[in-house]
Amino acid sequence: MTAEGEKEIAQGYWDIDRLATELGAVRRRWRQGQDHHAEYGAEGFPSRATLTKIMEALCGALFPLRLGPSFVRLHNEDAYVAQTLQTVLSRLYGQIRLELIYAMKDEPIAHVDREASRIIGAFAESLPALRELLDSDVEAAFLGDPAARSVDEVLICYPSMMAITHHRLAHRLYQLGAPLVARIISEIAHGSTGIDIHPGARIGHSFFIDHGTGVVIGETAIVGDRVRVYQGVTLGARSFPADEKGALEKALPRHPIIEDDVVIYAGATILGRIIIGSRSVIGGNVWLTDSVPADSNVRQAKAHYEVTSRVEVSAPHRVHALLEEGRDGIAENI
Repeated sequence: MTAEGEKEIAQGYWDIDRLATELGAVRRRWRQGQDHHAEYGAEGFPSRATLTKIMEALCGALFPLRLGPSFVRLHNEDAYVAQTLQTVLSRLYGQIRLELIYAMKDEPIAHVDREASRIIGAFAESLPALRELLDSDVEAAFLGDPAARSVDEVLICYPSMMAITHHRLAHRLYQLGAPLVARIISEIAHGSTGIDIHPGARIGHSFFIDHGTGVVIGETAIVGDRVRVYQGVTLGARSFPADEKGALEKALPRHPIIEDDVVIYAGATILGRIIIGSRSVIGGNVWLTDSVPADSNVRQAKAHYEVTSRVEVSAPHRVHALLEEGRDGIAENI
């Protein structure tokens, strides 16, 4: 179709000028009503697309031979890491600065720049310790999963390692004062893995999520060392207190504390500011809203069930015909 034909159809089905005007009016009403949130506006907004590229490069700098580009070898990995960090930290500084322009909107821009510099400097200094922490997570996955053939397989293939790597980096930024950038980083991993870890959650070393899909860990959760959880586990809030105006109060401790060496099996839901004592085992599909002491074993009550012959119910005529003929192997022939 020609450009003139497309224009003619457009003019017949919609009025661009009117739509743009009405959308502009809606935006202005929203901004006026949400003035206390003051949109980032002209200065820009931290970009999910940019942060996705930054995280890919940071993962490559942390694990250059496995998560870096194919040209990286032992002889050039140090040079690759240095060059990558120089670029990626500069880009991350820019994203942090965009967040701070909003968060510090009443401060001179020089103060914003100093704070962004402080955050990126402290974050950069944290990278060696974060790499060691991630090494403990990789080893925990290898030791905890009989299907894992090597630590390299864990690092490259396991979605939980992507989620945990993003969380470790996001949590450090959250601590340093860039919670929005941290949240975007967490959501990048959430979208790719189905594992939802809020960057505010505090997680100890040697953390392993087996399979992982559907895991949710809330903002104020505290997870100890050597904890293992399976798919579908929720560490959530039981209630959401509100202030005198009815608005939810933010950042109150409302998620569980999981002490060291706890195992939580698939589908378990643990809600509220309760404590799961060290070395406890929480069984699959358990719903738990009360604290349990150390060395506890929490399981569902056994379901009562009846075993009947599916064949007798679904195809009795076949069963009787075979019995009359005296044939063996009824189950195999039905």
